[in-house]
Amino acid sequence: MKNKNLMLYFLLAGIVLGGICGWVFGPKMMVVAWMGEMFLNALKMMVIPLIISSLIVGIAGLGDITKVGKTGAIALIYFSATTAFSVIVGLILVNVIRPGDSVALASAIPAGVADKVDTGITDIFLSFVSPNLVESMVKMDILPLIIVALVFGGILTTMGEKGQTVIKFFDAINVAVMKMVHLILYVAPLGVFALIASKLGAAGGGDLFLAELAKIGKFAFTVVGGLLIHGLIILPIILYLVTGRNPLAFFKGAGQALTTAFSTASSSATLPVTIECAENFNNVSRRSALFVLPIGATVNMDGTALYEAVAAIFIAQMVGIPLGFSDQVIIFLTATLAAVGAAGIPEAGLVTMVMVLQSVGLPLEGIGMLLSIDWFLDRCRTTVNVWGDSIGSAVVDRLEEKFVEGGP
Repeated sequence: MKNKNLMLYFLLAGIVLGGICGWVFGPKMMVVAWMGEMFLNALKMMVIPLIISSLIVGIAGLGDITKVGKTGAIALIYFSATTAFSVIVGLILVNVIRPGDSVALASAIPAGVADKVDTGITDIFLSFVSPNLVESMVKMDILPLIIVALVFGGILTTMGEKGQTVIKFFDAINVAVMKMVHLILYVAPLGVFALIASKLGAAGGGDLFLAELAKIGKFAFTVVGGLLIHGLIILPIILYLVTGRNPLAFFKGAGQALTTAFSTASSSATLPVTIECAENFNNVSRRSALFVLPIGATVNMDGTALYEAVAAIFIAQMVGIPLGFSDQVIIFLTATLAAVGAAGIPEAGLVTMVMVLQSVGLPLEGIGMLLSIDWFLDRCRTTVNVWGDSIGSAVVDRLEEKFVEGGP
Protein backbone atom coordinates (compact mmCIF):
# COMPACT_ATOMS: atom_id res chain seq x y z
CA MET A 1 0.00 0.00 0.00
CA LYS A 2 2.83 2.37 0.85
CA ASN A 3 4.58 1.66 -2.46
CA LYS A 4 1.31 2.29 -4.32
CA ASN A 5 0.87 5.69 -2.68
CA LEU A 6 4.50 6.59 -3.30
CA MET A 7 4.23 5.80 -7.00
CA LEU A 8 1.01 7.82 -7.28
CA TYR A 9 2.67 10.84 -5.67
CA PHE A 10 5.62 10.55 -8.06
CA LEU A 11 3.23 10.39 -11.02
CA LEU A 12 1.35 13.47 -9.83
CA ALA A 13 4.66 15.26 -9.31
CA GLY A 14 5.64 14.34 -12.88
CA ILE A 15 2.42 15.87 -14.24
CA VAL A 16 2.81 19.07 -12.20
CA LEU A 17 6.50 19.54 -12.99
CA GLY A 18 5.90 18.72 -16.65
CA GLY A 19 3.15 21.32 -16.81
CA ILE A 20 5.29 23.96 -15.13
CA CYS A 21 8.33 23.31 -17.33
CA GLY A 22 6.28 23.18 -20.52
CA TRP A 23 4.50 26.40 -19.53
CA VAL A 24 7.66 28.31 -18.67
CA PHE A 25 10.21 26.97 -21.17
CA GLY A 26 7.83 26.31 -24.08
CA PRO A 27 9.39 24.73 -27.21
CA LYS A 28 12.69 24.18 -25.38
CA MET A 29 11.06 21.24 -23.60
CA MET A 30 10.82 19.37 -26.90
CA VAL A 31 14.29 18.11 -25.99
CA VAL A 32 12.68 15.59 -23.60
CA ALA A 33 10.00 14.48 -26.07
CA TRP A 34 11.91 11.29 -26.89
CA MET A 35 11.66 10.11 -23.27
CA GLY A 36 7.89 10.55 -23.27
CA GLU A 37 7.61 8.80 -26.63
CA MET A 38 9.73 5.91 -25.37
CA PHE A 39 7.55 5.51 -22.27
CA LEU A 40 4.38 5.63 -24.37
CA ASN A 41 5.78 3.07 -26.82
CA ALA A 42 6.72 0.78 -23.93
CA LEU A 43 3.12 0.80 -22.73
CA LYS A 44 1.74 0.31 -26.25
CA MET A 45 4.15 -2.60 -26.70
CA MET A 46 2.25 -4.42 -23.95
CA VAL A 47 -1.25 -3.76 -25.30
CA ILE A 48 -1.63 -6.47 -27.97
CA PRO A 49 -0.31 -9.44 -25.91
CA LEU A 50 -2.22 -8.14 -22.89
CA ILE A 51 -5.57 -7.81 -24.70
CA ILE A 52 -5.36 -11.23 -26.35
CA SER A 53 -4.18 -13.08 -23.24
CA SER A 54 -6.44 -11.23 -20.78
CA LEU A 55 -9.62 -11.74 -22.78
CA ILE A 56 -8.94 -15.44 -23.32
CA VAL A 57 -8.18 -15.90 -19.62
CA GLY A 58 -11.13 -13.69 -18.65
CA ILE A 59 -13.56 -15.71 -20.79
CA ALA A 60 -12.16 -18.96 -19.37
CA GLY A 61 -12.54 -17.61 -15.85
CA LEU A 62 -16.27 -17.14 -16.43
CA GLY A 63 -16.55 -20.90 -16.96
CA ASP A 64 -19.96 -21.88 -18.33
CA ILE A 65 -20.42 -20.34 -21.77
CA THR A 66 -23.93 -19.16 -20.77
CA LYS A 67 -22.35 -17.01 -18.06
CA VAL A 68 -20.22 -15.32 -20.70
CA GLY A 69 -23.38 -14.10 -22.42
CA LYS A 70 -24.92 -12.84 -19.18
CA THR A 71 -21.75 -11.10 -18.05
CA GLY A 72 -21.27 -9.61 -21.51
CA ALA A 73 -24.85 -8.34 -21.46
CA ILE A 74 -24.27 -6.68 -18.07
CA ALA A 75 -21.09 -5.01 -19.36
CA LEU A 76 -22.84 -3.85 -22.54
CA ILE A 77 -25.74 -2.36 -20.57
CA TYR A 78 -23.30 -0.50 -18.32
CA PHE A 79 -21.25 0.80 -21.27
CA SER A 80 -24.36 1.94 -23.14
CA ALA A 81 -25.98 3.57 -20.11
CA THR A 82 -22.94 5.54 -18.97
CA THR A 83 -22.16 6.68 -22.51
CA ALA A 84 -25.77 7.87 -22.88
CA PHE A 85 -25.59 9.72 -19.57
CA SER A 86 -22.39 11.49 -20.61
CA VAL A 87 -23.85 12.62 -23.96
CA ILE A 88 -26.98 13.92 -22.25
CA VAL A 89 -24.86 15.94 -19.80
CA GLY A 90 -22.86 17.40 -22.68
CA LEU A 91 -25.96 18.33 -24.68
CA ILE A 92 -27.57 20.04 -21.69
CA LEU A 93 -24.46 22.09 -20.89
CA VAL A 94 -23.73 23.17 -24.47
CA ASN A 95 -27.33 24.31 -24.93
CA VAL A 96 -27.27 26.28 -21.66
CA ILE A 97 -23.80 27.85 -21.98
CA ARG A 98 -23.90 28.27 -25.80
CA PRO A 99 -20.10 28.56 -26.26
CA GLY A 100 -20.24 28.99 -30.05
CA ASP A 101 -22.40 32.12 -30.25
CA SER A 102 -19.50 34.59 -30.29
CA VAL A 103 -16.89 32.55 -32.22
CA ALA A 104 -16.08 32.89 -35.93
CA LEU A 105 -15.84 29.74 -38.06
CA ALA A 106 -12.50 28.69 -39.54
CA SER A 107 -12.32 29.19 -43.30
CA ALA A 108 -10.81 25.89 -44.42
CA ILE A 109 -11.23 22.18 -43.80
CA PRO A 110 -8.19 20.95 -41.82
CA ALA A 111 -5.70 18.63 -43.47
CA GLY A 112 -6.66 15.01 -42.92
CA VAL A 113 -10.38 15.68 -42.67
CA ALA A 114 -11.25 15.84 -46.37
CA ASP A 115 -10.34 12.20 -47.00
CA LYS A 116 -12.66 11.09 -44.16
CA VAL A 117 -15.78 12.56 -45.76
CA ASP A 118 -16.96 9.23 -47.16
CA THR A 119 -16.71 7.48 -43.79
CA GLY A 120 -20.06 6.20 -42.54
CA ILE A 121 -21.78 3.92 -40.06
CA THR A 122 -21.06 0.89 -42.24
CA ASP A 123 -17.32 1.51 -41.76
CA ILE A 124 -17.83 0.93 -38.05
CA PHE A 125 -19.37 -2.49 -38.67
CA LEU A 126 -16.67 -3.35 -41.21
CA SER A 127 -14.04 -2.52 -38.57
CA PHE A 128 -15.34 -5.39 -36.40
CA VAL A 129 -13.65 -7.98 -38.63
CA SER A 130 -10.16 -7.81 -40.09
CA PRO A 131 -8.95 -9.76 -43.14
CA ASN A 132 -5.42 -9.71 -41.68
CA LEU A 133 -4.97 -9.96 -37.91
CA VAL A 134 -1.24 -9.33 -38.14
CA GLU A 135 -1.90 -6.05 -39.94
CA SER A 136 -4.45 -5.14 -37.26
CA MET A 137 -1.82 -5.73 -34.59
CA VAL A 138 0.65 -3.51 -36.43
CA LYS A 139 -1.91 -0.72 -36.83
CA MET A 140 -3.25 -1.16 -33.27
CA ASP A 141 -6.74 -1.84 -34.62
CA ILE A 142 -7.99 -3.36 -31.40
CA LEU A 143 -11.64 -4.12 -32.11
CA PRO A 144 -11.18 -7.13 -34.45
CA LEU A 145 -8.58 -8.55 -32.06
CA ILE A 146 -11.09 -8.34 -29.21
CA ILE A 147 -13.73 -10.17 -31.22
CA VAL A 148 -11.31 -12.94 -32.23
CA ALA A 149 -10.02 -13.31 -28.65
CA LEU A 150 -13.57 -13.52 -27.25
CA VAL A 151 -14.64 -16.17 -29.74
CA PHE A 152 -11.35 -18.09 -29.40
CA GLY A 153 -11.55 -18.05 -25.60
CA GLY A 154 -15.17 -19.17 -25.65
CA ILE A 155 -14.34 -22.09 -27.92
CA LEU A 156 -11.44 -23.13 -25.66
CA THR A 157 -13.86 -23.50 -22.73
CA THR A 158 -15.74 -26.17 -24.70
CA MET A 159 -12.65 -28.27 -25.56
CA GLY A 160 -12.08 -29.97 -22.23
CA GLU A 161 -8.50 -30.83 -21.22
CA LYS A 162 -6.97 -29.70 -24.51
CA GLY A 163 -8.61 -26.32 -24.13
CA GLN A 164 -7.39 -25.99 -20.54
CA THR A 165 -3.80 -26.53 -21.70
CA VAL A 166 -4.07 -23.59 -24.09
CA ILE A 167 -5.81 -21.46 -21.45
CA LYS A 168 -2.95 -22.11 -19.00
CA PHE A 169 -0.50 -21.02 -21.69
CA PHE A 170 -2.27 -17.68 -22.17
CA ASP A 171 -2.62 -17.30 -18.40
CA ALA A 172 1.17 -17.54 -18.08
CA ILE A 173 1.56 -14.95 -20.84
CA ASN A 174 -0.84 -12.63 -19.02
CA VAL A 175 1.08 -12.91 -15.75
CA ALA A 176 4.40 -12.29 -17.52
CA VAL A 177 3.02 -9.22 -19.33
CA MET A 178 1.77 -7.74 -16.05
CA LYS A 179 5.21 -8.24 -14.48
CA MET A 180 6.71 -6.36 -17.43
CA VAL A 181 4.18 -3.58 -16.78
CA HIS A 182 5.48 -3.36 -13.21
CA LEU A 183 8.97 -2.73 -14.57
CA ILE A 184 7.72 -0.02 -16.95
CA LEU A 185 5.93 1.73 -14.09
CA TYR A 186 9.24 2.34 -12.35
CA VAL A 187 10.08 4.92 -15.03
CA ALA A 188 6.49 6.19 -15.34
CA PRO A 189 7.05 9.47 -13.41
CA LEU A 190 9.86 10.46 -15.80
CA GLY A 191 7.81 9.43 -18.83
CA VAL A 192 4.79 11.36 -17.57
CA PHE A 193 6.92 14.46 -17.01
CA ALA A 194 8.36 14.26 -20.52
CA LEU A 195 4.98 13.71 -22.20
CA ILE A 196 3.30 16.68 -20.50
CA ALA A 197 6.28 19.04 -20.82
CA SER A 198 6.92 18.27 -24.49
CA LYS A 199 3.24 18.45 -25.46
CA LEU A 200 2.76 21.83 -23.80
CA GLY A 201 6.08 22.93 -25.26
CA ALA A 202 4.95 21.89 -28.74
CA ALA A 203 1.84 24.02 -28.24
CA GLY A 204 4.10 27.03 -27.74
CA GLY A 205 4.21 27.22 -23.96
CA GLY A 206 1.93 28.98 -21.53
CA ASP A 207 1.39 32.25 -23.44
CA LEU A 208 0.26 30.60 -26.68
CA PHE A 209 -1.86 28.10 -24.79
CA LEU A 210 -3.67 30.93 -23.02
CA ALA A 211 -4.13 32.75 -26.32
CA GLU A 212 -5.74 29.69 -27.90
CA LEU A 213 -7.80 29.07 -24.78
CA ALA A 214 -9.11 32.64 -24.93
CA LYS A 215 -10.49 32.03 -28.44
CA ILE A 216 -12.60 29.02 -27.53
CA GLY A 217 -12.43 29.13 -23.75
CA LYS A 218 -16.19 28.71 -23.31
CA PHE A 219 -16.06 25.55 -25.41
CA ALA A 220 -13.21 24.13 -23.32
CA PHE A 221 -15.06 25.14 -20.14
CA THR A 222 -18.22 23.37 -21.37
CA VAL A 223 -16.34 20.15 -22.20
CA VAL A 224 -14.35 20.08 -18.96
CA GLY A 225 -17.45 20.98 -16.94
CA GLY A 226 -19.37 18.10 -18.52
CA LEU A 227 -16.50 15.69 -17.92
CA LEU A 228 -16.31 16.74 -14.26
CA ILE A 229 -20.05 16.28 -13.75
CA HIS A 230 -19.95 12.85 -15.35
CA GLY A 231 -16.69 11.77 -13.71
CA LEU A 232 -17.19 13.18 -10.22
CA ILE A 233 -20.96 12.86 -9.78
CA ILE A 234 -22.67 10.39 -12.14
CA LEU A 235 -20.06 7.61 -12.24
CA PRO A 236 -19.37 7.68 -8.45
CA ILE A 237 -23.12 7.53 -7.77
CA ILE A 238 -23.39 4.45 -10.00
CA LEU A 239 -20.41 2.89 -8.22
CA TYR A 240 -21.89 3.52 -4.78
CA LEU A 241 -25.46 2.46 -5.60
CA VAL A 242 -24.47 -0.77 -7.35
CA THR A 243 -21.45 -1.90 -5.33
CA GLY A 244 -21.65 0.04 -2.06
CA ARG A 245 -17.99 0.99 -2.44
CA ASN A 246 -16.53 4.29 -1.25
CA PRO A 247 -15.95 6.34 -4.44
CA LEU A 248 -13.05 8.31 -2.90
CA ALA A 249 -11.20 5.14 -1.91
CA PHE A 250 -11.87 3.66 -5.35
CA PHE A 251 -10.63 6.86 -7.00
CA LYS A 252 -7.42 6.68 -4.99
CA GLY A 253 -6.97 3.03 -5.97
CA ALA A 254 -7.32 3.97 -9.65
CA GLY A 255 -4.96 6.94 -9.28
CA GLN A 256 -2.05 5.46 -11.24
CA ALA A 257 -4.32 4.56 -14.16
CA LEU A 258 -5.93 8.02 -14.21
CA THR A 259 -2.62 9.89 -14.13
CA THR A 260 -1.27 7.62 -16.87
CA ALA A 261 -4.41 8.23 -18.94
CA PHE A 262 -4.03 12.01 -18.60
CA SER A 263 -0.37 11.80 -19.58
CA THR A 264 -0.69 9.46 -22.55
CA ALA A 265 -4.16 10.48 -23.87
CA SER A 266 -4.66 6.81 -24.78
CA SER A 267 -7.07 4.35 -23.15
CA SER A 268 -5.33 1.45 -24.89
CA ALA A 269 -1.85 2.48 -23.76
CA THR A 270 -3.18 2.89 -20.22
CA LEU A 271 -4.87 -0.53 -20.22
CA PRO A 272 -2.01 -2.44 -18.52
CA VAL A 273 -2.03 0.07 -15.66
CA THR A 274 -5.84 0.07 -15.48
CA ILE A 275 -5.88 -3.70 -15.02
CA GLU A 276 -3.10 -3.48 -12.43
CA CYS A 277 -5.03 -0.89 -10.39
CA ALA A 278 -8.37 -2.71 -10.62
CA GLU A 279 -6.96 -6.08 -9.54
CA ASN A 280 -4.38 -5.12 -6.95
CA PHE A 281 -5.58 -1.80 -5.54
CA ASN A 282 -9.38 -1.87 -5.90
CA ASN A 283 -9.91 -5.61 -5.30
CA VAL A 284 -11.84 -6.29 -8.48
CA SER A 285 -11.83 -10.01 -9.27
CA ARG A 286 -9.27 -11.05 -11.85
CA ARG A 287 -11.84 -12.54 -14.20
CA SER A 288 -13.92 -9.34 -14.25
CA ALA A 289 -10.88 -7.10 -14.71
CA LEU A 290 -9.51 -9.23 -17.55
CA PHE A 291 -12.89 -9.48 -19.25
CA VAL A 292 -14.32 -5.96 -18.83
CA LEU A 293 -11.32 -3.63 -19.04
CA PRO A 294 -9.88 -4.66 -22.45
CA ILE A 295 -13.34 -4.32 -23.99
CA GLY A 296 -14.01 -1.08 -22.14
CA ALA A 297 -10.74 0.47 -23.29
CA THR A 298 -11.94 0.03 -26.86
CA VAL A 299 -15.72 0.55 -26.84
CA ASN A 300 -16.56 2.44 -23.62
CA MET A 301 -15.72 6.07 -24.40
CA ASP A 302 -17.88 8.24 -22.13
CA GLY A 303 -15.61 11.27 -22.34
CA THR A 304 -15.18 10.99 -26.09
CA ALA A 305 -18.93 10.72 -26.71
CA LEU A 306 -19.56 13.81 -24.57
CA TYR A 307 -16.84 15.74 -26.42
CA GLU A 308 -18.22 14.81 -29.85
CA ALA A 309 -21.74 15.90 -28.93
CA VAL A 310 -20.59 19.21 -27.43
CA ALA A 311 -18.33 19.90 -30.42
CA ALA A 312 -21.16 19.32 -32.91
CA ILE A 313 -23.53 21.74 -31.16
CA PHE A 314 -20.67 24.24 -30.72
CA ILE A 315 -20.00 24.22 -34.47
CA ALA A 316 -23.72 24.62 -35.20
CA GLN A 317 -23.81 27.65 -32.90
CA MET A 318 -20.74 29.13 -34.64
CA VAL A 319 -22.37 29.04 -38.06
CA GLY A 320 -25.81 30.02 -36.81
CA ILE A 321 -27.55 26.75 -37.73
CA PRO A 322 -30.40 26.06 -35.27
CA LEU A 323 -30.65 22.40 -34.31
CA GLY A 324 -34.04 21.17 -33.22
CA PHE A 325 -34.84 18.33 -30.86
CA SER A 326 -34.76 15.73 -33.64
CA ASP A 327 -31.32 16.94 -34.81
CA GLN A 328 -29.96 16.68 -31.30
CA VAL A 329 -31.40 13.18 -30.95
CA ILE A 330 -29.49 12.26 -34.12
CA ILE A 331 -26.32 13.75 -32.62
CA PHE A 332 -26.97 11.79 -29.41
CA LEU A 333 -27.33 8.51 -31.29
CA THR A 334 -24.44 9.12 -33.68
CA ALA A 335 -22.02 10.26 -30.94
CA THR A 336 -22.94 7.25 -28.80
CA LEU A 337 -22.56 4.74 -31.64
CA ALA A 338 -19.38 6.37 -32.95
CA ALA A 339 -17.76 6.29 -29.50
CA VAL A 340 -18.65 2.61 -29.11
CA GLY A 341 -17.73 1.30 -32.53
CA ALA A 342 -15.12 3.41 -34.26
CA ALA A 343 -12.09 2.36 -32.22
CA GLY A 344 -10.99 -0.10 -34.89
CA ILE A 345 -10.75 2.61 -37.55
CA PRO A 346 -7.41 4.45 -37.96
CA GLU A 347 -7.57 8.08 -36.73
CA ALA A 348 -10.78 7.16 -34.92
CA GLY A 349 -11.26 10.57 -33.26
CA LEU A 350 -11.22 12.38 -36.57
CA VAL A 351 -13.48 9.82 -38.19
CA THR A 352 -16.10 9.97 -35.47
CA MET A 353 -16.14 13.77 -35.50
CA VAL A 354 -16.71 13.76 -39.27
CA MET A 355 -19.54 11.23 -38.84
CA VAL A 356 -21.29 13.26 -36.14
CA LEU A 357 -21.09 16.49 -38.16
CA GLN A 358 -22.27 14.79 -41.34
CA SER A 359 -25.27 13.27 -39.56
CA VAL A 360 -26.89 16.72 -39.22
CA GLY A 361 -25.25 18.50 -42.16
CA LEU A 362 -22.74 20.66 -40.25
CA PRO A 363 -19.60 22.08 -41.96
CA LEU A 364 -16.37 20.13 -41.47
CA GLU A 365 -14.45 23.43 -41.35
CA GLY A 366 -15.52 23.68 -37.72
CA ILE A 367 -13.08 20.94 -36.77
CA GLY A 368 -10.24 23.41 -37.43
CA MET A 369 -11.41 25.53 -34.49
CA LEU A 370 -10.97 22.60 -32.13
CA LEU A 371 -7.50 21.36 -33.06
CA SER A 372 -5.57 24.05 -31.18
CA ILE A 373 -6.99 22.99 -27.83
CA ASP A 374 -7.82 19.36 -28.64
CA TRP A 375 -4.51 17.98 -27.32
CA PHE A 376 -5.48 19.16 -23.83
CA LEU A 377 -9.14 18.15 -23.98
CA ASP A 378 -8.08 14.76 -25.34
CA ARG A 379 -6.22 14.11 -22.10
CA CYS A 380 -9.22 15.14 -20.03
CA ARG A 381 -11.70 12.95 -21.89
CA THR A 382 -9.32 9.98 -21.93
CA THR A 383 -9.05 10.22 -18.14
CA VAL A 384 -12.84 10.05 -17.87
CA ASN A 385 -12.88 7.12 -20.33
CA VAL A 386 -10.48 5.16 -18.12
CA TRP A 387 -12.35 6.16 -14.95
CA GLY A 388 -15.57 4.84 -16.50
CA ASP A 389 -13.83 1.57 -17.43
CA SER A 390 -12.46 1.15 -13.91
CA ILE A 391 -15.85 1.68 -12.30
CA GLY A 392 -17.37 -0.61 -14.91
CA SER A 393 -15.13 -3.47 -13.85
CA ALA A 394 -16.33 -3.12 -10.24
CA VAL A 395 -19.98 -2.77 -11.29
CA VAL A 396 -19.87 -5.84 -13.54
CA ASP A 397 -17.98 -7.75 -10.84
CA ARG A 398 -20.74 -7.06 -8.32
CA LEU A 399 -23.67 -7.66 -10.68
CA GLU A 400 -22.10 -10.86 -11.98
CA GLU A 401 -21.79 -12.08 -8.42
CA LYS A 402 -25.42 -11.17 -7.75
CA PHE A 403 -27.20 -12.28 -10.91
CA VAL A 404 -24.88 -14.74 -12.66
CA GLU A 405 -23.37 -16.60 -9.73
CA GLY A 406 -26.53 -16.34 -7.65
CA GLY A 407 -24.77 -14.59 -4.77
CA PRO A 408 -26.42 -12.36 -2.17
